Amino acid sequence: MQPAYSLVLERQRHLKWRWLDPLEQALMVLCGIALAGFSCTVFFDVVTRSLGRPVLWVQEVTTTFFVYGIFIGTAVATRRNDHLYLSAIADAMTGRTRLGVETFSRLVLLGAALCMVWFGFINFIEGFHAFRMPSLTPLATLYAPIPLSGALVALFAVEQLVNGWRNGFAAPPEGDPATGGEPVAEELDVGL
Repeated sequence: MQPAYSLVLERQRHLKWRWLDPLEQALMVLCGIALAGFSCTVFFDVVTRSLGRPVLWVQEVTTTFFVYGIFIGTAVATRRNDHLYLSAIADAMTGRTRLGVETFSRLVLLGAALCMVWFGFINFIEGFHAFRMPSLTPLATLYAPIPLSGALVALFAVEQLVNGWRNGFAAPPEGDPATGGEPVAEELDVGL
């Protein structure tokens, strides 16, 4: 039986829980939808304005796609170690120093995520008292992804902390049988 498709790179697998892989895939799809929706609505807005027939609600939809795409993307990038992460500094370190830097980095990220949850929720609640024009949709619809993104970023930071403390933060070497990696040419000694 073949394993399910995963977006997680094998060199990062030691920091990930497999049960969160479907969530990452769903978030990546939502990011794609937000990006496609943003691009299409901007194009539609430019065309209708060029024709002298602007459609006012298109800007609201464009803004919504943009905001949701940003905050969903923040959560995905956190899980993939592509955002808010100083990898060059940590990769140059080993042992307890690396453990300390990686832990500190993720604790700062966790703190920022909890601020997103707390203050994002406050903005969300307050957003029911202000409205977008021309649709009169509450601003809360724009603020909703902030605390949700914060919760996901916090979950992914905890995931990486726990797995990093268990398995180490450094990626396993290429060709390590435990990771299923392919041996590199030097290890094969084939004269390359």
